[in-house]
Amino acid sequence: MAAIIDEDDFDLIDDDHLKDLLAFPLEVQQAIDQVLPSNDPLDRPDFNAVEYINQLFPTEQSLANIDDVVSRMRLKIHRLDDDIRRVVRGQTNAGQDGREALEEAQKAIQELFKRIKDIKEKAEQSETMVKEITRDIKQLDHAKRHLTSSITTLNHLHMLVGGVDSLESLIRRRQYREAANLLQGVINVMEHFDKYMSIPQIRQLADRVKHIQMEVGQQIIADFEEAFSGQGGKPLGPYALLTEACLVLNVLDPKYKRDLLKWFVKLQLQEYLVLFHENQDVAWLDKIDRRYAWIKRSLVECEEKFGRLFPSEWEVSERMCVEFCNITREELAKIMAKRASEIEVKLLLFAIQRTMNFEALLAKRFTGSTLQSEDKTPDSVAATPDVENLSTNPFEMDDDEETQEKAEIKTVAKPKISPFNGIISKCFEVHLQIYIDAQGRNLAELIDKFVMDFKASGLPKIEGEDGGTILPSCADLFVYYKKCMVQCSQLSTGTPLLSLTSTFQKYLREYAIKLLINNLPKTSTSSSGGLTAGGLNISSLLKDTPSDIPKFTEYEQRLVCCILCTADYCLETTQQLEDKLKEKVDSSLAEKIVLSGEMDVYHNVISSCIQLLVQDLEASCEPALIAMNKINWSIVETVGDQSGYVTAITTHIKQVVPVIRDNLASARKYYTQYCIKFVNSFIPRFINHTFKCKPVSTVGAEQLLLDTHSLKTVLLDLPSIGSTVGRKAPVSYTKIVVKGMTKAEMILKVVMSPHDPPQAFVDNYIKLIADIDTASFQKVLEMKGLKRSEQSTMLEIFRQRAPAPPPPTPTSTEKTNTNTSTTTTSQILRPNPEQESSRIKRLEKLIKKRL
Repeated sequence: MAAIIDEDDFDLIDDDHLKDLLAFPLEVQQAIDQVLPSNDPLDRPDFNAVEYINQLFPTEQSLANIDDVVSRMRLKIHRLDDDIRRVVRGQTNAGQDGREALEEAQKAIQELFKRIKDIKEKAEQSETMVKEITRDIKQLDHAKRHLTSSITTLNHLHMLVGGVDSLESLIRRRQYREAANLLQGVINVMEHFDKYMSIPQIRQLADRVKHIQMEVGQQIIADFEEAFSGQGGKPLGPYALLTEACLVLNVLDPKYKRDLLKWFVKLQLQEYLVLFHENQDVAWLDKIDRRYAWIKRSLVECEEKFGRLFPSEWEVSERMCVEFCNITREELAKIMAKRASEIEVKLLLFAIQRTMNFEALLAKRFTGSTLQSEDKTPDSVAATPDVENLSTNPFEMDDDEETQEKAEIKTVAKPKISPFNGIISKCFEVHLQIYIDAQGRNLAELIDKFVMDFKASGLPKIEGEDGGTILPSCADLFVYYKKCMVQCSQLSTGTPLLSLTSTFQKYLREYAIKLLINNLPKTSTSSSGGLTAGGLNISSLLKDTPSDIPKFTEYEQRLVCCILCTADYCLETTQQLEDKLKEKVDSSLAEKIVLSGEMDVYHNVISSCIQLLVQDLEASCEPALIAMNKINWSIVETVGDQSGYVTAITTHIKQVVPVIRDNLASARKYYTQYCIKFVNSFIPRFINHTFKCKPVSTVGAEQLLLDTHSLKTVLLDLPSIGSTVGRKAPVSYTKIVVKGMTKAEMILKVVMSPHDPPQAFVDNYIKLIADIDTASFQKVLEMKGLKRSEQSTMLEIFRQRAPAPPPPTPTSTEKTNTNTSTTTTSQILRPNPEQESSRIKRLEKLIKKRL
């Protein structure tokens, strides 16, 4: 019996040991809470005695009831002790009760096993009795089944023997109608004796039936040959007899019907082989219409003469056409191989067109059921009819047409391609290179015509602001491409279409060079440049100083924008041309159609146009920057309005940028690139010119700071400058301007700050500019007009205090740039009072007042 701890024993247990006795693991405590849920505070695992006592005696007056509380607690403890004692005593008898219950369960299982065994034995005895009772019944059932089968077999045998004898008699008398019905019955009955072929008599009877079938087949073919042996094409024998003979052939092995039809079709096409022999004049391509006229006429005559002779399901007319197509394809291939030098493009296209028209006629007239496999005929791609669209892109589809096509796809299944498509015309595929070469010559002439037209008439609508004019010749070029692609895909979707793609690639590059690159305005620095295989060589366009580049006239600016929009149109349409070609060509050749090189050429043209426009605007601003350097900033006494060079730059920007924006309205993304490239190039150039302004007095630096802020405002508004519609500049562009011009402002603020003490000046430079380049720091010192000795001292302090360069990882660099931009921007908006003099504050107030 477990020992019970009295309340007096608690005095002997320390607090730590008591906590160990009452603390349970988390899993045990959760199990206790599930089995014995309780709201009593004493049952909580985190029970706090002090808090519990405070709840019982919240005030001093409540201590008067302490005796009652203690009595209740002792009573509760005694009850718990009684419960524990009763439970412990009850557990002493649990083991004995469990063993007794287990023994009883084992006895019950043994009794149940004995009963199941008895039931199984009785079931086996019952099954044995049932088998003995039904044994005789099964024997009777087997006997009945065998007797029925024997009687049926004897009846079939009797019918077969009598039918064979009657069939031989009918065949000798050529009573084909009766013989056809009887032969079908004999064949059906003979199928029941397939499992009795080991019996000699049955095997002999089966051989006899096969001999009759072979004999009647040969006899019918001989009857047809004898009947058609005369002149005039009409059967000499009885017409009805041959018709009935066809009924017998329907029952016989299909090879007899094939042999008869092959002989008959060959007989009908003998005249064609003689008339259109390769040595005859009518056999050449220019008279190919006569071939198809002959077969049409022959089919009409054949159906009039023999329309009722053969069963309709034999499709005699279709078989004649199929054989005619096969013969014609072979003969045309043979004669074109011998006279390949005489084939001209017009003659080839004439023959192909007439042949395809004839194939289309056959596809409407016949189902193609007699062809062995549709896979032997080449796939034919239907041409899409030309539809006039508002867009100049020939590969685009109107929304209405696209919606209508989707609706048709949902409701109507795609029509199956006829097996007659290409059955003759595939012989021309070998000679399609003649067509490809002709298209190449036509494209060369077309591009030369485009060049001459451009030189004669120039740009369309160049005087008006039409929102991005493109050369009309590019739309004409791709319309011609589409026409050639559709026409070639009708002729072949294999290697010829791949060759046509190579021709397209060649003249896409020719168009880019002759119509776009060669018509860009010539500059003194780009005149020595040349063309490379990848496009325009623009190395000469990347010089640092555009001062020697002449300014573009407004016409030349519009010309560059027109060429850019044209290149963008060609780039987009070339991608669609590639997709269409991959749809038309065979799937095995689709991967070989790649126009990425040609698209790169147009990308280069676009980049060149943007660079030319940027350099033109820079060339306009360069004289103003030079004038900025010629000002003696050391003698400026007062800060006034913005300087004249800022006004000149603003004027040039307002003259040039709206023209570019209006002419790139249809290519907005490239206008954004133009603005970004300009500020990326102009702001460093402006900073370099700022460094050349030396020496600079404090008042001169204040004037430069005012000019820089004014120029920054103009640059931020550059994308929409001069526009009646206010549009917010892209965030990427704004970040570039703010970051670049902030650096220029910080340089001027450093120039304005006092250089004594030197350590404070160096710290101020590092904090504001965050540039560890010694050359940049020296340029700032030169702007302040310090002596060489003072500069040496400053440089030594700068080298000591400059932070170490960050690791050359892109992520770190970007993070540093971002932090620097944020810091400098915040310094502009919230200048440090310790670093700003009263003159700088007055300057900022002047700027705010002016704005």
